[in-house]
Amino acid sequence: MVAAAFLGGQVLLHLLKGKIHRRNTLEQLIMVGPESLPIVLLTAATIGMVFTIQVAAEFLRFGVGSAVGGVLAIALGREIAPIITAVVLAGRVGSAFAAEIGTMQVTEQIDALYMLKTDPIDYLVIPRVIACSVMTPVLSLFSFVTGMLGGLILADWIYSISNAVFLDSARTLLTPYDLVCSLIKGLVFGWLIAIVGCSWGLTTTGGAKGVGQSTTTAVVTALLLIFISNFLMSWLMFSVLKPV
Repeated sequence: MVAAAFLGGQVLLHLLKGKIHRRNTLEQLIMVGPESLPIVLLTAATIGMVFTIQVAAEFLRFGVGSAVGGVLAIALGREIAPIITAVVLAGRVGSAFAAEIGTMQVTEQIDALYMLKTDPIDYLVIPRVIACSVMTPVLSLFSFVTGMLGGLILADWIYSISNAVFLDSARTLLTPYDLVCSLIKGLVFGWLIAIVGCSWGLTTTGGAKGVGQSTTTAVVTALLLIFISNFLMSWLMFSVLKPV
């Protein structure tokens, strides 16, 4: 945790100096974004359908079936979409960062970068931080749309809630503020995933066993920080700062 905080400060200082390796950044953007998109969309569609199943029957029993779309939109926009996206990326991308950089560390490739007068933070860490920070909000938005689509189809197919009623409820209850908060959460989650993965990679010791331990710990730590930061941001955004 201390190493991650220290690395985060170093990344901020390097970014302020404009030190960005463009080719590496582009490669990481592709790896984090388009290559993660299918699993994110599949997960979001499934979650949207499951949420609709759990909520629609109860709402219809109490005569408020028309609110299903709005409740799903609020749940996805505020919490589920950014959280699910971050969890998927922590498992897929955060572990890859820790394993790749950890392998470079134990095979002394990091030392070779220093010998070539190349800063590992500029060459390895910053491209990954930028990629995660940019792509996590984008993927969260795709996750939200896909989750809503899954809920829309299931609500019409099983519970006979028309598409017009479903979407009208979503437009009524969901506000632009909710979507902005979702994007901010995605940005923070992406930053945490990249910083934690890279910091555990850079501090790896002990050969292949150490790489495995760093990869596992990076994912667990990232998930823990995601849930804690989500609570703090939700409390701040929707209890303290939420506009009337």
